[in-house]
Amino acid sequence: MARQLKNIAPHGGQLINRLASADQKEVFYSKADHLPRVQLTERSLSDLELIAIGGFSPLTGFLGQADYTSVVMNMRLANGLPWSIPITLPVSQEISDRLTIGTLVRLDDPNGVFIGVLELSEKYSYDKLKEALHVYRTNEDRHPGVKVVYAQGEIYLAGDVWLLERRPHPLFPTYQIDPAESRQLFIEKGWRTIVGFQTRNPIHRAHEYIQKCALEIVDGLFLHPLVGATKSDDVPADVRMRCYEIMLEHYFPLDRVTLAINPAAMRYAGPREAIFHALIRKNYGCTHFIVGRDHAGVGDYYGTYDAQYIFDEFEAGELGIIPLMFEHAFYCKLTKGMATTKTSPSAPEDRVHLSGTKVREMLRRGECPPPEFSRPEVAAELAKIMHKMAVEEASTSFQI
Repeated sequence: MARQLKNIAPHGGQLINRLASADQKEVFYSKADHLPRVQLTERSLSDLELIAIGGFSPLTGFLGQADYTSVVMNMRLANGLPWSIPITLPVSQEISDRLTIGTLVRLDDPNGVFIGVLELSEKYSYDKLKEALHVYRTNEDRHPGVKVVYAQGEIYLAGDVWLLERRPHPLFPTYQIDPAESRQLFIEKGWRTIVGFQTRNPIHRAHEYIQKCALEIVDGLFLHPLVGATKSDDVPADVRMRCYEIMLEHYFPLDRVTLAINPAAMRYAGPREAIFHALIRKNYGCTHFIVGRDHAGVGDYYGTYDAQYIFDEFEAGELGIIPLMFEHAFYCKLTKGMATTKTSPSAPEDRVHLSGTKVREMLRRGECPPPEFSRPEVAAELAKIMHKMAVEEASTSFQI
């Protein structure tokens, strides 16, 4: 008799569900007009959603002071469980002073719509400089993650949360697959081993190469591009998703790949965010996770492979997901294919590298990156859309 398939355990052992029941929603809505309000940023809204659907298991709410301090200093929750990024709800001192511990707080989305409830258990101040140095490894406000920390309120609110309803994503409803659903999907597909892939950039040949290398040793590939808040100069999520659709249509075996969105916001925390991203994919049901060159990095703040080295700071099996480490891939002129220094006999002059900056410049001019960097169908789509955006921006600037 065939062995029954089952998923990898979520982080902490239980997939969290903080979606309000019908009865709870009725109570919350009846109190809505009388509850103190906190309006969420786009990042905090993403965090609320991921807590509620179990993407941040074992978290049931925003971190209290003991967990926060332990995460910042030791990359662990207070109970010792690995966790590398503090999930917090910042507010100003003025807003904090209006809130009472032990009561409910109404959470509104950035448009002022009632979206969730916080069971307020703590209010605490924190050291922004210390958080920046430990989480982001820099105190420079040019770093986008540090900039957010410095600009936010000086008080953190803590407590369990409830999301009132799971709304369809406005751009990608068909790709909104939550952890409980992805886990069931993997079982239905008969996948025992699944590798997750994270990106905030359009897919290119180097991405394709490492994805397919990983796919050789597992049952399925979970393409999980991030669609939460990113830097203003990052390629928009709808453009990136279209590129993935094109790639799947032409270059991947559809029965071995699942494409879904990751609603998280980018922190640009490099090594720590690599751990964070791996744990999120574990909660979605992945057994393996791809960690490439400068994962979740920005500028020159992190070493090329720091995001891989950080996994050595945890005991074998402690994270509960297997990282697959890849070097920087390039097009090798000698072998006429994608390779890394591990597999190619080429000298540096025989390798085709294109930086993301150069590619963006080409795209904004309406030029297609060479086929050694990007598949022609993807390059054409990127060039068309990015050039259109550049023309629209120039027109807007001229009118102003």
